[in-house]
Amino acid sequence: MENIGYVDEIFSSTDSAVVNSNDFIIALFVVVFDTKKGNCIEWCIPNDIDLTGVEFKAIVSGSHTVTEDFVYFRHQEHYGLSCFALKSVNNAEERGARMKSVGIICTKYTSLHEHQDFLELQVKYVLEKQYQYHDLISYYFTYRNCPNRNNAFIEKKDTDDEIKYKKHFSVLKIRHPVGCFSQFIAYFGVSIFVLWKFLLLKKRILLFAPPPVGTQCYRANHGYDLHRNFVNNLFYVNVGNLLALQNMDSFIACTTESILYNKQEAYDLYVNKQSIECPSQRLKHVTKINSADYDRYSRLCKYSEEQLSSGLEVTDDEIMYIRFFIEQNNRIFKVLYDVASQEDKLITSNHMKEMGLDPRSDRVFVSELAELYDIKLQMYNRACCGS
Repeated sequence: MENIGYVDEIFSSTDSAVVNSNDFIIALFVVVFDTKKGNCIEWCIPNDIDLTGVEFKAIVSGSHTVTEDFVYFRHQEHYGLSCFALKSVNNAEERGARMKSVGIICTKYTSLHEHQDFLELQVKYVLEKQYQYHDLISYYFTYRNCPNRNNAFIEKKDTDDEIKYKKHFSVLKIRHPVGCFSQFIAYFGVSIFVLWKFLLLKKRILLFAPPPVGTQCYRANHGYDLHRNFVNNLFYVNVGNLLALQNMDSFIACTTESILYNKQEAYDLYVNKQSIECPSQRLKHVTKINSADYDRYSRLCKYSEEQLSSGLEVTDDEIMYIRFFIEQNNRIFKVLYDVASQEDKLITSNHMKEMGLDPRSDRVFVSELAELYDIKLQMYNRACCGS
Protein backbone atom coordinates (compact mmCIF):
# COMPACT_ATOMS: atom_id res chain seq x y z
CA MET A 1 0.00 0.00 0.00
CA GLU A 2 1.36 3.38 -0.95
CA ASN A 3 1.12 6.10 1.69
CA ILE A 4 1.37 9.57 0.17
CA GLY A 5 1.71 11.23 3.57
CA TYR A 6 4.02 10.40 6.42
CA VAL A 7 3.23 8.11 9.35
CA ASP A 8 3.58 9.85 12.68
CA GLU A 9 6.31 8.71 15.06
CA ILE A 10 3.70 8.08 17.73
CA PHE A 11 2.34 5.24 15.64
CA SER A 12 5.53 3.77 14.24
CA SER A 13 7.14 3.48 17.65
CA THR A 14 4.15 1.97 19.51
CA ASP A 15 3.83 -1.79 19.83
CA SER A 16 0.17 -1.54 20.87
CA ALA A 17 -0.76 -0.70 17.27
CA VAL A 18 -1.09 -4.42 16.56
CA VAL A 19 -4.75 -5.36 16.05
CA ASN A 20 -6.01 -7.73 18.73
CA SER A 21 -9.22 -9.60 19.41
CA ASN A 22 -10.49 -6.92 21.82
CA ASP A 23 -10.43 -4.16 19.21
CA PHE A 24 -13.70 -2.67 18.02
CA ILE A 25 -11.93 -0.23 15.70
CA ILE A 26 -9.86 -2.11 13.13
CA ALA A 27 -8.46 0.89 11.28
CA LEU A 28 -8.68 4.62 10.59
CA PHE A 29 -7.64 5.93 7.19
CA VAL A 30 -7.45 8.90 4.85
CA VAL A 31 -8.16 8.54 1.12
CA VAL A 32 -7.25 11.21 -1.41
CA PHE A 33 -8.06 11.64 -5.07
CA ASP A 34 -4.77 12.09 -6.90
CA THR A 35 -5.08 13.62 -10.37
CA LYS A 36 -2.42 11.26 -11.75
CA LYS A 37 -3.09 8.06 -9.81
CA GLY A 38 -6.78 8.27 -8.97
CA ASN A 39 -8.01 7.25 -5.52
CA CYS A 40 -5.16 6.44 -3.12
CA ILE A 41 -4.76 5.55 0.53
CA GLU A 42 -2.95 8.62 1.87
CA TRP A 43 -2.53 7.33 5.42
CA CYS A 44 -3.82 4.63 7.72
CA ILE A 45 -3.41 3.19 11.18
CA PRO A 46 -2.26 0.47 11.67
CA ASN A 47 0.05 0.99 8.70
CA ASP A 48 0.11 -2.71 7.77
CA ILE A 49 -3.66 -3.19 7.64
CA ASP A 50 -5.12 -4.61 4.41
CA LEU A 51 -7.41 -1.92 3.00
CA THR A 52 -7.48 -3.18 -0.57
CA GLY A 53 -10.43 -1.66 -2.41
CA VAL A 54 -11.41 0.73 0.38
CA GLU A 55 -10.15 3.72 -1.62
CA PHE A 56 -12.89 3.13 -4.21
CA LYS A 57 -15.63 2.95 -1.58
CA ALA A 58 -14.45 5.85 0.56
CA ILE A 59 -14.55 8.16 -2.48
CA VAL A 60 -17.33 6.80 -4.66
CA SER A 61 -17.75 7.26 -8.39
CA GLY A 62 -19.27 10.69 -9.01
CA SER A 63 -18.15 12.26 -5.74
CA HIS A 64 -16.72 15.24 -7.62
CA THR A 65 -20.31 16.44 -8.14
CA VAL A 66 -20.92 17.05 -4.41
CA THR A 67 -19.04 19.00 -1.76
CA GLU A 68 -19.61 16.54 1.09
CA ASP A 69 -21.05 13.08 1.60
CA PHE A 70 -20.73 9.89 3.64
CA VAL A 71 -20.86 6.22 2.76
CA TYR A 72 -21.39 2.93 4.61
CA PHE A 73 -19.76 -0.18 3.16
CA ARG A 74 -18.49 -3.68 3.89
CA HIS A 75 -14.80 -4.48 3.97
CA GLN A 76 -13.99 -8.18 4.13
CA GLU A 77 -15.74 -9.39 7.32
CA HIS A 78 -15.87 -5.89 8.80
CA TYR A 79 -17.87 -2.68 8.30
CA GLY A 80 -16.79 0.77 7.21
CA LEU A 81 -17.95 4.36 7.30
CA SER A 82 -16.23 7.17 5.44
CA CYS A 83 -16.92 10.91 5.30
CA PHE A 84 -16.02 12.79 2.12
CA ALA A 85 -15.40 16.47 1.46
CA LEU A 86 -14.30 18.56 -1.53
CA LYS A 87 -12.44 21.86 -1.27
CA SER A 88 -11.76 24.30 -4.10
CA VAL A 89 -8.06 25.11 -4.39
CA ASN A 90 -6.14 27.48 -6.61
CA ASN A 91 -3.45 25.27 -8.07
CA ALA A 92 -2.98 23.44 -11.35
CA GLU A 93 -1.63 20.25 -9.80
CA GLU A 94 -4.96 19.46 -8.12
CA ARG A 95 -6.98 20.86 -11.03
CA GLY A 96 -8.85 23.28 -8.82
CA ALA A 97 -10.27 20.76 -6.36
CA ARG A 98 -8.93 18.76 -3.42
CA MET A 99 -10.97 15.67 -2.54
CA LYS A 100 -10.42 13.54 0.54
CA SER A 101 -12.26 11.09 2.70
CA VAL A 102 -11.62 10.06 6.30
CA GLY A 103 -12.96 6.69 7.32
CA ILE A 104 -13.11 3.96 9.91
CA ILE A 105 -13.31 0.15 9.83
CA CYS A 106 -15.11 -1.48 12.76
CA THR A 107 -15.94 -5.00 13.84
CA LYS A 108 -19.49 -3.98 14.83
CA TYR A 109 -21.76 -2.35 12.26
CA THR A 110 -23.87 -1.01 15.12
CA SER A 111 -20.99 1.23 16.20
CA LEU A 112 -20.32 3.10 12.95
CA HIS A 113 -22.70 5.98 13.63
CA GLU A 114 -20.92 6.67 16.92
CA HIS A 115 -17.87 7.87 14.98
CA GLN A 116 -19.54 9.93 12.25
CA ASP A 117 -19.31 13.34 13.93
CA PHE A 118 -15.57 12.90 14.47
CA LEU A 119 -14.98 11.76 10.89
CA GLU A 120 -16.92 14.72 9.47
CA LEU A 121 -14.73 17.13 11.44
CA GLN A 122 -11.52 15.33 10.53
CA VAL A 123 -12.10 15.30 6.77
CA LYS A 124 -12.46 19.08 6.82
CA TYR A 125 -9.33 19.34 8.95
CA VAL A 126 -7.12 17.18 6.70
CA LEU A 127 -8.29 19.13 3.66
CA GLU A 128 -6.89 22.26 5.26
CA LYS A 129 -3.91 20.77 7.12
CA GLN A 130 -2.12 18.44 4.77
CA TYR A 131 -0.64 15.29 6.34
CA GLN A 132 -1.60 16.13 9.92
CA TYR A 133 -2.90 12.95 11.57
CA HIS A 134 -2.35 13.53 15.30
CA ASP A 135 -6.07 13.67 16.12
CA LEU A 136 -6.73 10.48 14.18
CA ILE A 137 -3.90 8.67 15.96
CA SER A 138 -5.13 9.84 19.34
CA TYR A 139 -8.68 8.78 18.51
CA TYR A 140 -7.55 5.31 17.44
CA PHE A 141 -5.63 4.58 20.62
CA THR A 142 -8.28 6.13 22.85
CA TYR A 143 -11.32 4.36 21.42
CA ARG A 144 -10.21 1.28 19.52
CA ASN A 145 -11.31 -1.04 22.36
CA CYS A 146 -13.67 1.28 24.22
CA PRO A 147 -17.06 -0.48 24.65
CA ASN A 148 -19.05 2.70 25.25
CA ARG A 149 -17.87 4.57 22.14
CA ASN A 150 -18.34 1.43 20.06
CA ASN A 151 -21.91 0.75 21.16
CA ALA A 152 -20.98 -2.53 22.82
CA PHE A 153 -23.30 -1.86 25.73
CA ILE A 154 -26.88 -1.07 24.67
CA GLU A 155 -29.08 0.26 27.45
CA LYS A 156 -32.38 -1.61 27.75
CA LYS A 157 -34.84 1.25 27.32
CA ASP A 158 -37.25 -0.43 24.92
CA THR A 159 -40.86 -0.93 25.91
CA ASP A 160 -42.19 -4.48 26.14
CA ASP A 161 -43.92 -3.98 22.79
CA GLU A 162 -40.71 -2.85 21.11
CA ILE A 163 -38.77 -5.75 22.57
CA LYS A 164 -41.42 -8.13 21.20
CA TYR A 165 -40.81 -6.89 17.67
CA LYS A 166 -37.03 -6.59 17.94
CA LYS A 167 -36.03 -9.74 19.82
CA HIS A 168 -35.66 -11.89 16.68
CA PHE A 169 -33.75 -9.28 14.69
CA SER A 170 -30.24 -7.90 14.94
CA VAL A 171 -30.12 -4.11 15.11
CA LEU A 172 -28.26 -2.56 12.21
CA LYS A 173 -27.97 1.01 13.41
CA ILE A 174 -26.93 3.93 11.29
CA ARG A 175 -27.65 7.57 12.03
CA HIS A 176 -30.91 8.39 10.28
CA PRO A 177 -32.35 11.90 10.19
CA VAL A 178 -35.67 12.25 11.99
CA GLY A 179 -38.49 11.03 9.72
CA CYS A 180 -36.08 9.28 7.34
CA PHE A 181 -38.16 6.10 7.19
CA SER A 182 -41.27 8.13 6.34
CA GLN A 183 -39.32 9.77 3.50
CA PHE A 184 -38.16 6.35 2.31
CA ILE A 185 -41.75 5.10 2.09
CA ALA A 186 -42.97 8.34 0.45
CA TYR A 187 -40.09 8.15 -2.07
CA PHE A 188 -41.07 4.69 -3.34
CA GLY A 189 -44.79 4.96 -2.68
CA VAL A 190 -46.71 1.77 -3.38
CA SER A 191 -43.58 0.33 -5.07
CA ILE A 192 -42.26 -0.22 -1.55
CA PHE A 193 -44.15 -3.51 -1.66
CA VAL A 194 -42.25 -4.67 -4.75
CA LEU A 195 -39.04 -4.28 -2.72
CA TRP A 196 -40.72 -6.05 0.19
CA LYS A 197 -41.70 -9.06 -1.94
CA PHE A 198 -38.21 -9.41 -3.41
CA LEU A 199 -36.74 -9.21 0.09
CA LEU A 200 -39.10 -11.94 1.28
CA LEU A 201 -37.89 -14.01 -1.68
CA LYS A 202 -34.27 -13.40 -0.58
CA LYS A 203 -33.32 -11.90 -3.92
CA ARG A 204 -30.41 -9.64 -4.88
CA ILE A 205 -31.49 -6.00 -4.91
CA LEU A 206 -29.30 -3.23 -6.29
CA LEU A 207 -30.24 0.42 -5.76
CA PHE A 208 -28.71 2.94 -8.17
CA ALA A 209 -28.57 6.71 -7.89
CA PRO A 210 -25.86 9.35 -8.38
CA PRO A 211 -24.24 10.96 -5.32
CA PRO A 212 -24.86 11.87 -2.58
CA VAL A 213 -24.55 8.20 -1.71
CA GLY A 214 -25.34 8.69 1.98
CA THR A 215 -29.04 8.92 1.11
CA GLN A 216 -28.75 5.62 -0.76
CA CYS A 217 -27.15 4.00 2.29
CA TYR A 218 -30.20 5.07 4.28
CA ARG A 219 -32.47 3.50 1.67
CA ALA A 220 -30.51 0.25 1.61
CA ASN A 221 -30.75 0.09 5.39
CA HIS A 222 -34.48 0.78 5.40
CA GLY A 223 -34.92 -1.89 2.74
CA TYR A 224 -33.09 -4.26 5.05
CA ASP A 225 -35.55 -3.28 7.79
CA LEU A 226 -38.47 -4.63 5.71
CA HIS A 227 -37.25 -8.20 6.19
CA ARG A 228 -34.16 -8.71 8.32
CA ASN A 229 -34.12 -12.48 8.73
CA PHE A 230 -32.04 -13.49 5.72
CA VAL A 231 -31.12 -10.32 3.86
CA ASN A 232 -27.46 -9.38 3.55
CA ASN A 233 -26.97 -5.59 3.64
CA LEU A 234 -23.82 -4.68 1.73
CA PHE A 235 -24.43 -0.91 1.70
CA TYR A 236 -22.25 0.62 -1.07
CA VAL A 237 -20.80 -1.61 -3.81
CA ASN A 238 -18.96 -0.94 -7.05
CA VAL A 239 -17.72 -2.80 -10.10
CA GLY A 240 -14.85 -4.18 -8.02
CA ASN A 241 -17.45 -6.25 -6.14
CA LEU A 242 -18.92 -7.74 -9.33
CA LEU A 243 -17.65 -11.30 -8.86
CA ALA A 244 -18.77 -11.37 -5.23
CA LEU A 245 -22.24 -10.11 -6.18
CA GLN A 246 -22.58 -12.82 -8.82
CA ASN A 247 -21.80 -15.49 -6.22
CA MET A 248 -24.24 -14.23 -3.57
CA ASP A 249 -27.77 -15.56 -3.19
CA SER A 250 -29.27 -12.59 -1.37
CA PHE A 251 -28.36 -8.95 -0.69
CA ILE A 252 -29.49 -5.37 -0.77
CA ALA A 253 -26.89 -2.82 -1.82
CA CYS A 254 -26.53 0.60 -3.37
CA THR A 255 -24.19 1.97 -6.02
CA THR A 256 -23.38 5.10 -7.98
CA GLU A 257 -21.92 3.13 -10.90
CA SER A 258 -24.44 2.79 -13.73
CA ILE A 259 -22.19 0.25 -15.49
CA LEU A 260 -23.54 -2.39 -13.09
CA TYR A 261 -26.92 -2.12 -14.83
CA ASN A 262 -25.42 -4.08 -17.74
CA LYS A 263 -24.23 -6.86 -15.41
CA GLN A 264 -27.60 -8.57 -15.06
CA GLU A 265 -25.99 -11.72 -13.69
CA ALA A 266 -25.15 -9.72 -10.54
CA TYR A 267 -28.69 -8.78 -9.44
CA ASP A 268 -32.34 -9.86 -9.51
CA LEU A 269 -33.87 -6.41 -9.08
CA TYR A 270 -32.37 -3.13 -10.30
CA VAL A 271 -33.81 0.04 -8.80
CA ASN A 272 -32.81 3.19 -10.72
CA LYS A 273 -34.03 5.91 -8.37
CA GLN A 274 -37.76 5.07 -8.42
CA SER A 275 -37.75 2.91 -11.56
CA ILE A 276 -37.73 -0.86 -10.96
CA GLU A 277 -36.47 -3.46 -13.44
CA CYS A 278 -36.11 -7.23 -13.24
CA PRO A 279 -34.15 -9.31 -15.79
CA SER A 280 -36.02 -12.55 -14.99
CA GLN A 281 -39.13 -13.10 -17.12
CA ARG A 282 -40.81 -15.09 -14.35
CA LEU A 283 -40.01 -12.61 -11.59
CA LYS A 284 -41.22 -9.69 -13.69
CA HIS A 285 -44.70 -10.74 -12.53
CA VAL A 286 -43.66 -9.85 -8.97
CA THR A 287 -42.75 -6.30 -10.02
CA LYS A 288 -46.27 -5.54 -11.20
CA ILE A 289 -48.23 -3.46 -8.70
CA ASN A 290 -51.74 -4.79 -8.10
CA SER A 291 -54.89 -3.80 -6.22
CA ALA A 292 -53.77 -5.62 -3.06
CA ASP A 293 -50.56 -3.55 -3.05
CA TYR A 294 -52.57 -0.33 -3.24
CA ASP A 295 -54.79 -1.53 -0.40
CA ARG A 296 -51.75 -2.45 1.69
CA TYR A 297 -50.11 0.91 1.02
CA SER A 298 -53.31 2.65 2.11
CA ARG A 299 -53.24 0.60 5.32
CA LEU A 300 -49.59 1.52 5.86
CA CYS A 301 -50.33 5.24 5.55
CA LYS A 302 -53.34 4.91 7.83
CA TYR A 303 -51.31 2.81 10.27
CA SER A 304 -48.62 5.47 10.65
CA GLU A 305 -51.24 8.18 11.13
CA GLU A 306 -52.96 6.13 13.81
CA GLN A 307 -49.70 5.45 15.61
CA LEU A 308 -48.74 9.11 15.60
CA SER A 309 -52.20 10.34 16.67
CA SER A 310 -53.01 7.62 19.22
CA GLY A 311 -51.67 9.66 22.12
CA LEU A 312 -48.84 7.19 22.63
CA GLU A 313 -45.33 8.55 22.39
CA VAL A 314 -43.69 7.33 19.19
CA THR A 315 -40.03 8.29 19.39
CA ASP A 316 -38.68 5.97 16.71
CA ASP A 317 -40.51 5.74 13.39
CA GLU A 318 -38.16 2.93 12.40
CA ILE A 319 -39.64 0.68 15.09
CA MET A 320 -43.14 1.71 14.05
CA TYR A 321 -42.64 0.75 10.40
CA ILE A 322 -40.69 -2.42 11.20
CA ARG A 323 -43.65 -3.46 13.33
CA PHE A 324 -46.00 -3.03 10.39
CA PHE A 325 -43.90 -5.17 8.04
CA ILE A 326 -43.37 -7.86 10.66
CA GLU A 327 -47.14 -8.07 11.00
CA GLN A 328 -47.50 -8.42 7.20
CA ASN A 329 -44.81 -11.12 7.10
CA ASN A 330 -46.40 -13.06 9.95
CA ARG A 331 -49.80 -12.83 8.28
CA ILE A 332 -48.49 -14.46 5.10
CA PHE A 333 -46.49 -17.23 6.74
CA LYS A 334 -49.26 -18.13 9.18
CA VAL A 335 -51.62 -18.83 6.29
CA LEU A 336 -48.98 -20.71 4.30
CA TYR A 337 -48.11 -23.03 7.17
CA ASP A 338 -51.77 -23.50 8.09
CA VAL A 339 -52.56 -24.57 4.53
CA ALA A 340 -49.48 -26.83 4.43
CA SER A 341 -50.81 -28.67 7.49
CA GLN A 342 -54.08 -29.51 5.74
CA GLU A 343 -54.57 -32.74 3.81
CA ASP A 344 -55.12 -31.24 0.35
CA LYS A 345 -52.54 -28.44 0.87
CA LEU A 346 -54.45 -26.33 -1.60
CA ILE A 347 -54.17 -22.56 -1.54
CA THR A 348 -57.42 -20.94 -2.65
CA SER A 349 -58.13 -17.38 -3.67
CA ASN A 350 -59.64 -16.87 -0.21
CA HIS A 351 -56.31 -17.84 1.32
CA MET A 352 -54.60 -15.28 -0.91
CA LYS A 353 -56.98 -12.59 0.29
CA GLU A 354 -56.42 -13.67 3.88
CA MET A 355 -52.71 -13.06 3.33
CA GLY A 356 -53.50 -9.63 1.94
CA LEU A 357 -52.42 -10.67 -1.57
CA ASP A 358 -54.02 -10.48 -4.99
CA PRO A 359 -55.45 -13.89 -6.04
CA ARG A 360 -54.36 -13.43 -9.67
CA SER A 361 -51.30 -11.18 -9.71
CA ASP A 362 -49.52 -12.64 -6.67
CA ARG A 363 -49.62 -16.29 -7.74
CA VAL A 364 -45.99 -16.30 -8.87
CA PHE A 365 -44.89 -14.55 -5.68
CA VAL A 366 -46.62 -17.12 -3.44
CA SER A 367 -45.38 -20.03 -5.53
CA GLU A 368 -41.78 -18.75 -5.32
CA LEU A 369 -42.14 -18.08 -1.60
CA ALA A 370 -43.45 -21.57 -0.86
CA GLU A 371 -40.65 -23.16 -2.89
CA LEU A 372 -38.00 -21.04 -1.20
CA TYR A 373 -39.12 -21.99 2.30
CA ASP A 374 -39.87 -25.59 1.31
CA ILE A 375 -43.57 -25.28 2.16
CA LYS A 376 -45.43 -28.05 0.34
CA LEU A 377 -48.49 -26.47 -1.28
CA GLN A 378 -50.71 -26.66 -4.34
CA MET A 379 -51.78 -23.50 -6.10
CA TYR A 380 -55.43 -23.14 -7.11
CA ASN A 381 -56.33 -23.08 -10.80
CA ARG A 382 -56.17 -19.57 -12.21
CA ALA A 383 -59.58 -20.05 -13.80
CA CYS A 384 -61.10 -20.77 -10.39
CA CYS A 385 -60.28 -17.54 -8.62
CA GLY A 386 -63.61 -17.51 -6.89
CA SER A 387 -62.90 -20.77 -5.04
